[in-house]
Amino acid sequence: MADYETPKLLADVPVVVVPNIKPGAMSHSSPYVAKPDHNIPLGFPGELVENWQEAAIAKMGDILQKYRSIQVYLDSCVKCGACTDKCHYFLGTADPKNMPVARQDLLRKVYRRYYTFAGKYFPKLVGATDLTKEVLDDWYSYYHQCSECRRCSVYCPYGIDTAEISMAAREILDSIGYGQKYCNEIIAKVHKIGNNLGLPGPALEATLEDLEDDIKTDTGVDVKLPVDQEGADILLITPSADFFAEPHIDGLIGYAKVFHAAGLSWTLSSYASEAANFSMFIGSYDNMKRQAERIRKAALELGVKRIMVGECGHAWRAAYSFWNTLAGVGHGAADDDKYARMLQKQLDPRFPVPQHICESTYDLIQQGAIKLDKSANDHRRVTFHDSCNVARASRMGDMPGGQFIIPREVIKAACNNFFDMAPETIHEGTFCCGGGGGLLTDDLMEVRVKGALPRMQALKYVVDEHKVDTLAAICAICKTQFAKVLPYYDFPMHMILSVHQLVGDAVILGSND
Repeated sequence: MADYETPKLLADVPVVVVPNIKPGAMSHSSPYVAKPDHNIPLGFPGELVENWQEAAIAKMGDILQKYRSIQVYLDSCVKCGACTDKCHYFLGTADPKNMPVARQDLLRKVYRRYYTFAGKYFPKLVGATDLTKEVLDDWYSYYHQCSECRRCSVYCPYGIDTAEISMAAREILDSIGYGQKYCNEIIAKVHKIGNNLGLPGPALEATLEDLEDDIKTDTGVDVKLPVDQEGADILLITPSADFFAEPHIDGLIGYAKVFHAAGLSWTLSSYASEAANFSMFIGSYDNMKRQAERIRKAALELGVKRIMVGECGHAWRAAYSFWNTLAGVGHGAADDDKYARMLQKQLDPRFPVPQHICESTYDLIQQGAIKLDKSANDHRRVTFHDSCNVARASRMGDMPGGQFIIPREVIKAACNNFFDMAPETIHEGTFCCGGGGGLLTDDLMEVRVKGALPRMQALKYVVDEHKVDTLAAICAICKTQFAKVLPYYDFPMHMILSVHQLVGDAVILGSND
């Protein structure tokens, strides 16, 4: 049994009440520390180094030089308070260190002590502090109570992005051998095997064959889920959770049905079988690059013309915002990066690179290339959760706000009964599911449950108002998080599903021509 209480939901309101502060309420929360086997493959020290203080301060200096935005964020805060009630973890835990400004201050105080004149000579006057082990442990605890969702940055008049500060702090922690087990273990698996699960190619192929059998049994149609198909037009990079987890797997089936119905040639890759890129969560661009290059290599070897990304929030951000500079996928890269140039010549310029699966499905619907029977979802009353990294760190399609419009239009094309949550809880103001940013681990369950409070409150309101029974999402982490925390708030765990499950249930499977 959990030794904490699940927050109570309110009646008749879509948003939670700002709590009275409870100093230290979450000071006990820390994830498991990574072991040498998790750290060394990522290029980090195996364990906390002896001269950790000196090394951490030096790493901070490197980061300040490399990413000038961090120094701007640390210097420009005027303590206006606009962000204080915007973090779902503060709203759910009442711990004042989960106010974005206070979380920033954990790093800012040390920055001032070692990198500002006033902090070096008059530390008490400017709130500067030495980097002690107690401070380091505070970093480890509270920078793992931030899902890097960026909601606070939407409301900051100076545009301070706490997510970037959390990433910088985690990068420092990793550089001295004090990283988080959950993220680092997963990243090491991707480098070694190709996906977060450590699922080898033969196991992936067997899983996909079983799914093909299931679809045939269900529909009577031979819908294929090809893997390593050389010469296919589309390489689909999707989160590995789509291969085994519920409800994700029904989303994968939905993608396959759409491709089949539209007569598109596509494949998965056993070498690059992961869209998620947890290296972003720990601020490690070197490791992000290694994973992006893995995808580039698979695209080159398979000879595909398009690269598409499945339903995963931060994966879409990594693809949309970083693939070009990390690996020249689509655009960017140095002139002497021959593999980037080869891929750019290989890909079909008529399509976006990368392209989100929802963009593709939306276009197919608009073109009449697939047909949907909306009545197939008449037993559902659906609402939609905007995932943070899609909503606030990317876009979709060629229209402003496409990342909000396109998923909803896809849902409306597949369902007759759709109801949005309250305006202040969706689009760029969406609340995090509570499990993003590398926090989707059971050793952080209390943070996850309490951090989900604002989204659960908004969900309760639309459930009460419109008898909604289905919560659709386009993020693998959101789906896993909701499946876990919905029962804590007396919602059924099966009410969460993939947008492409709705599409897959409604799409009419034709002759594949």
